[in-house]
Amino acid sequence: MRNVILAASIAFSACLTGCATSQGGAAGQEAAASPSSAALESRYATNDGVKIHYVASGQGPLVVMLHGYPDYSGSWSKLIPALNDRYRTAALDTRGYNLSDKPKGVENYLMPKLVEDVAAVIRAEGRDKAIVIGHDWGAAIAWNFAFARPEMLDKLVIMSVPHPTAFAKELAVNEVQRRNSQYARNFQKEGSETTLTAEGLAGWVRDPADKAKYVEAFKRSDFAAMMNYYRANYPSGEEAPVALPPLNVPLLVIHGMKDQALLASGHSGTWNYVTKDTTLLMIPEANHFVQHDAPDLVNRTVRNWLDQRS
Repeated sequence: MRNVILAASIAFSACLTGCATSQGGAAGQEAAASPSSAALESRYATNDGVKIHYVASGQGPLVVMLHGYPDYSGSWSKLIPALNDRYRTAALDTRGYNLSDKPKGVENYLMPKLVEDVAAVIRAEGRDKAIVIGHDWGAAIAWNFAFARPEMLDKLVIMSVPHPTAFAKELAVNEVQRRNSQYARNFQKEGSETTLTAEGLAGWVRDPADKAKYVEAFKRSDFAAMMNYYRANYPSGEEAPVALPPLNVPLLVIHGMKDQALLASGHSGTWNYVTKDTTLLMIPEANHFVQHDAPDLVNRTVRNWLDQRS
């Protein structure tokens, strides 16, 4: 199954812009418009000696949140208070980022290791399964977690990244998508990390207070590790197609239609790969970082969607 995960990640990682021991522990329903003031807890899980930092909050069903590139656990600062009055949220710093460990070597960023980091956090929280939310590289990890660890997945929320099979079809027929994905080839090149700075990586963040937090998080991160996500998982173009198992949990997909790294058309046919109810939300005015561009709509949608399926 781990080979399936890696093959699956190789089949579509071109789209991206960017066992466990624990220190973790373990609602009334309110409207999403009334954020909870539950305190944030800094915690760690361990996967094969690699410590994964995450920020936990609230009580209830576990919701694991996975950020992309360039980002960190703070990506979910607006969504967390919209959920943590009824749900237990756990927002990761994925390996290489912020307070998580930063192992050296491309091989330490292969998709099976990233998937097992998620499983480690779920176990650290004392749970058997979780709702998983992912954006960008976090969405790639979330898709692959669904294929490799279906017994640990309750529901899946994907932001910005198409289903691997749907995206492979999009790449085959859409020259604009192929051209817009070329940046990832540049990220694979030796020394690509030398052009990165914390300030530059935080350039997309609009709010000055948030931007300062991002700069500090990126200063604690490893730029080579960020590029290793691409080096470890980006396709060579010579891989044979992989038959992925169907997704057997409810799926919510949210996409900003101004996203040029990943075109909205890549989600066409997503419902063909899912056996449960599938919801797609396309937001016309949002770009790639959809959870930041349209936070009220994203938060309300995620909260209501989860509540309806609780």
